[in-house]
Amino acid sequence: MQLKYNRQPSLGTTLVKTFIKLLIAIVIFILAIFLIEKIKFPSPKQKYNIDITNDIKKL
Repeated sequence: MQLKYNRQPSLGTTLVKTFIKLLIAIVIFILAIFLIEKIKFPSPKQKYNIDITNDIKKL
């Protein structure tokens, strides 16, 4: 008796594999966002107030 070989995977297994890959990608993306939020990036110590009223009046 010869075994039957299926060359094409069924639609269900293809959808499950795609769903698992999508789920892993979403989890990695969420973890990356949380890790980036933990990093403290440098920020300016003082606020800059630039007076542009003279430039507006010239226009």
